[in-house]
Amino acid sequence: MKNRIMKLLFPWAIVLGVCMPGMAQQTKILTAEKHNEYGLVYTLPTTALQIEITATREIRKAGPYYQYAKKYVGTDVVIKEDGEVWTIESVRVQPYGVPNQEERYMMQLKPGATTFIGVAQDGMLLSINANPITPPEFKSTQPGEPEGEQLADREYLQYVDEDFIASQSKAKQAQMLAESLMEIREAKISLTRGTADQMPTDGRQLELMLNSLRHQEAAITAAFLGNSVKETVVRTFTFEPEEEGRSVLFRLSDFDGFVSADDYSGEPVYIKVDVTNEGVMPVDAKGEAKKMPKDAVAYNVPGTAKVSLTFKGKTLFSNEFEMSQFGVVFGLNPVLFSDKKAPSYAIFDPTTGALKEIGTAKEGQ
Repeated sequence: MKNRIMKLLFPWAIVLGVCMPGMAQQTKILTAEKHNEYGLVYTLPTTALQIEITATREIRKAGPYYQYAKKYVGTDVVIKEDGEVWTIESVRVQPYGVPNQEERYMMQLKPGATTFIGVAQDGMLLSINANPITPPEFKSTQPGEPEGEQLADREYLQYVDEDFIASQSKAKQAQMLAESLMEIREAKISLTRGTADQMPTDGRQLELMLNSLRHQEAAITAAFLGNSVKETVVRTFTFEPEEEGRSVLFRLSDFDGFVSADDYSGEPVYIKVDVTNEGVMPVDAKGEAKKMPKDAVAYNVPGTAKVSLTFKGKTLFSNEFEMSQFGVVFGLNPVLFSDKKAPSYAIFDPTTGALKEIGTAKEGQ
């Protein structure tokens, strides 16, 4: 009779803690005692994916005098319209295990048994007769500092005179701005060369004056070329593949950035799962599938799947992962772990529930 626990759990059952993906899970040791009727409950994992998307948001402001940029600034590379541009820079994917509530088992032991199991905080099996290995932690990428100078809207107006305000000609205004720009640049050169009529008294004052001139120069230059500021935005998504196929993970909008999969204001970012190898039962020397031992200690024989992310026809990410849901469940003879002379130990993969290592406990400790 298969030792799966379906709906009925003993009163002593441990309450499973919720662990958000990316946070380090605590591990614990469970031993067979009278209060738990010498039964140890554990769960096998389903493989989920933690997907981190790093994007750049560029906020563009057009220069009101961009038509005169070639004449006065020497370039026609300008921003002509206000707007936002979002660009996906990188994708990082890490698989992790989540408890599969349909794959919950009990290891029944006899009084006096010294067998113990290591589980994660959420009850997933990590080891038998060995110290559990803490599941890997997902460390999120920290966004960098914004690139570009933050300028107030039409900040150049702070550095113009009454003649500029009174002028009704845009061409004349552009000429006056260009003249102001030249004066600022000449003042910077005079200060750095030490030839200014009024030189600062110390290095600190010189730094303040130069910074002020640089800001004025940037504000007036932006009136011709426009201005853009870039910032890094990081978003994390979780995805638990259930079957092969393609679906929309999220959408990216030039107005709102990251939006949900059902928000059609954005372009879809697709995630596709292709099973490349289905897990199968282990075989014996004759090549025949082995039978599940009685009251077996269950573990997963995972399959593999290729996971890819695409955006506007471009592949952002592609890699192959082992996944428990595309495999099968097999088991170990529980007698291996309760042998008084030479008990065995086993270590399991916290992401897939696969058997990673097995040996004699004395050798493995």
